[in-house]
Amino acid sequence: MARKKIDKETRKTIREAQKMVEEVAKADGNEAQTRRRVDRMFESLMGYDVFKHITREHAVKGAGLTEYCDFAIQIEQGEKAQPVIMVELKRVNIDLAPKHLKQVASYAINQGCEWILLTNSKDWRLYHVSFGQPPRTKLIESWDLLHDDPADLADKFLMVGYKNVRKGGLDNLWQKANVLTPRNVLGCILSEDSIKLIRRELRKSTDVLVSPEDIVGAVRRLLNEAALTEMENIKISLPELKRRRRTKKPDLSEDKKEGEASLAEISEGDTDRIADESSPG
Repeated sequence: MARKKIDKETRKTIREAQKMVEEVAKADGNEAQTRRRVDRMFESLMGYDVFKHITREHAVKGAGLTEYCDFAIQIEQGEKAQPVIMVELKRVNIDLAPKHLKQVASYAINQGCEWILLTNSKDWRLYHVSFGQPPRTKLIESWDLLHDDPADLADKFLMVGYKNVRKGGLDNLWQKANVLTPRNVLGCILSEDSIKLIRRELRKSTDVLVSPEDIVGAVRRLLNEAALTEMENIKISLPELKRRRRTKKPDLSEDKKEGEASLAEISEGDTDRIADESSPG
């Protein structure tokens, strides 16, 4: 796959951010030192006005005492304006953990904010909060500032950047994440039409004819445990197989021998569904 291209200025900005974080990581900087680096990245990589769009130590009132989230990204201004992303920051050399997500998720839920950004300046994780009963958080994207490809990093920071957030890009991202679930994708791959296409392409490229069941088994072997669980919940309707059989054709010519055969296609009928619906979801 060809590498994505980014302009020189963007590449330079990413490299400067990497250098900042590498230096503070080498010095094992504290949270305040890490915060200053992240503060600069909000402006240089994400395009925010740090005085207008970023609120530091944002107050969150819950059932108990008032707590404070490290950053709140707010596009609209005014007393009634709500944050669009709650940002929780950890010291540069602290590994991000579930307890950190739980902490910032509680802030987001109390604030009614759907998006969470958790970072230690090296690792970045974007989560969505669904306000059901109970509320749920889902990891949408993650990236590593020090090791990921610069073009990919540019895309990820633009995704949470000012222009995209202002245009409602995060809502589009959430809709796409809901569509591209393992169950939906597997359902498309294992549809009758897809299995027919795969059989045809395999026959064309290998000159070997495989059965629909062979294809389902091959897909199963490609999956990890989580995807296999999703697969067990999918009803798989295999395409009908057709084969050629010789049948006798009436001979109207006295000069021809009786029994001359012609080819006719017959259908074997519907095949059984193979999904085990009793498997745990």
